Amino acid sequence: MLAKSVNFSRTTITELMIPSYANFGGKIHGGILLSLMDKVAYVCASKHAGTYVVTVSVEGVNFLQPIEVGQLVSLHASINYVGRSSMVVGIRVIAEDVRTGVQKHTNTSYFTMVAKDDEGKPTEVPPLSLETKEDTRRFLEAIKRKELKTTYAGEFDNEKTRMKLEENLHLLKNERCIVSEEVQSS
Repeated sequence: MLAKSVNFSRTTITELMIPSYANFGGKIHGGILLSLMDKVAYVCASKHAGTYVVTVSVEGVNFLQPIEVGQLVSLHASINYVGRSSMVVGIRVIAEDVRTGVQKHTNTSYFTMVAKDDEGKPTEVPPLSLETKEDTRRFLEAIKRKELKTTYAGEFDNEKTRMKLEENLHLLKNERCIVSEEVQSS
């Protein structure tokens, strides 16, 4: 299977933010943005894989700045990492005020997509040709994120198993919650 470059599947989708996309606060609804991000991740990953792909996880969805009605939103996607059947798509979201030309970075996220064959089973994807230092850095960062995610998941599962409610109630002392007498005495 021949390797494909990052540029081969690099994808940008640009969409005008219309009033029906706004939430009750008058800003673009996060769900609209997530849907657009999923769409650009699908296009980018399916171009690389040459097959149907599905979203299996989303990491790093932080809404850094609000997006306004009337702004143009561009979602820039590229393959950052490939496994056997999986791909990590990095997405950078930029909102632009078309009147002033001022742009702002509103989101960066990582979508893990898996290639599927005609029977719906995971299928192998082409290797990724790393042609620049930036391509290589992103690939290495994806490996590090994967390692950290695995470590965190294992540690958190262990902590959940070991956690004794009574021994940890003191952690709630300065939090904004009220623990019932029943919980405190059990």
